[in-house]
Amino acid sequence: MGVLDGIRVLEFEAIGPVPFGVMLLADMGADVLRIDRPVTATDLGPKSDGERFDLTGRGRRSVTLDLKRPEAAHAALELMSRADIVVEGFRPGTMERLGLGPDIALAHHPKLVYGRMTGWGQTGPLALRAGHDLNYIALSGVLSGIGRAGEAPVPPLNLVGDYGGGGMLLALGVIAALSNVQRGGAGQVVDAAMSEGAAQLGSVFWGQLAAGNWRETRESNLLDGGTPWYDSYRTKDGHYMAVGAVEARFYAELLDKLDLADANLSGQHDRSGWPILRARFTETFATRTRAEWCTVFDGSDACVAPVLSFSEAPTHPHHVARGSFAEYGGAVVPAPAPRFSSTPSALAARAPARGEGGGVALQAWGFDRAQIDAMRAGGLGFGA
Repeated sequence: MGVLDGIRVLEFEAIGPVPFGVMLLADMGADVLRIDRPVTATDLGPKSDGERFDLTGRGRRSVTLDLKRPEAAHAALELMSRADIVVEGFRPGTMERLGLGPDIALAHHPKLVYGRMTGWGQTGPLALRAGHDLNYIALSGVLSGIGRAGEAPVPPLNLVGDYGGGGMLLALGVIAALSNVQRGGAGQVVDAAMSEGAAQLGSVFWGQLAAGNWRETRESNLLDGGTPWYDSYRTKDGHYMAVGAVEARFYAELLDKLDLADANLSGQHDRSGWPILRARFTETFATRTRAEWCTVFDGSDACVAPVLSFSEAPTHPHHVARGSFAEYGGAVVPAPAPRFSSTPSALAARAPARGEGGGVALQAWGFDRAQIDAMRAGGLGFGA
């Protein structure tokens, strides 16, 4: 009974940001039905353990439908008519060519929220061009600020475009539009573009640039590794400690814990002294192991933390105490976030096989036998 209990979401099969955004809705209790392509595992290529570790695909039931069949549009529109939110991630114009564009869908269901996820947006010179996360954040301006000075920009996994600027933006957009519907507004299209979402994530830096407080050279600013007191340092055993001692009081505690308070170093904001300061930090962190430094900084406000791997993070005492990770299908995974005090989210059921649970979903969405048979005739496939 999550915060979105009773909200119906119809998802058209996609990759990357769409399933991630819908996963967030499913964890919050939304009733999600996904329209999958009617292909076999062989057609898709090998996939380790099938659906078991498809984390972003969790919390759905599935029907299959070949959208290229002319009669498929009727079945899809019938499903849209029962949904509160529809989400698709095709290139612009694809849904229109299939007879499932927002004009038709909203004519059938004026209160529908129609979420569209693309890299470049529904309009503009690049709208129809292929791309991936790295391309979108490159054009957004954000990628230019990530990496070491004099080297190529570093791909921040695919977190900035696909998931932060894409899936999360999409989830926020469709829920905001649904809130407007529930307050008496009309249904509408939510045009979520990863290139724009990535730029939104960088809003603070455009502000800093306009104020003259940001240099467009990597490693020359506060948050890009330019300062010696906002960076990561290698430890004796080859691990790293992350230092974020921005405020003066935290910086003073950092120097104290490193036994450098009386080292006659330059002031924190004296750029001319940063090379020496960085060298001393580098030398000092290399004298102890990561575990030893964790002991040194335990209970401290010096803003220093160990850089943990994916497999290490779930075992950290803080995460254990909060239950930040959970057991799921034989794997340890992040628990749903954010947390709701009255209607908590939960890890939804594992990702369905193609067509799995579709029959139950259709009944739950209020279709009678005649309607279900008509949709079957249009190519809809599903299991119990």
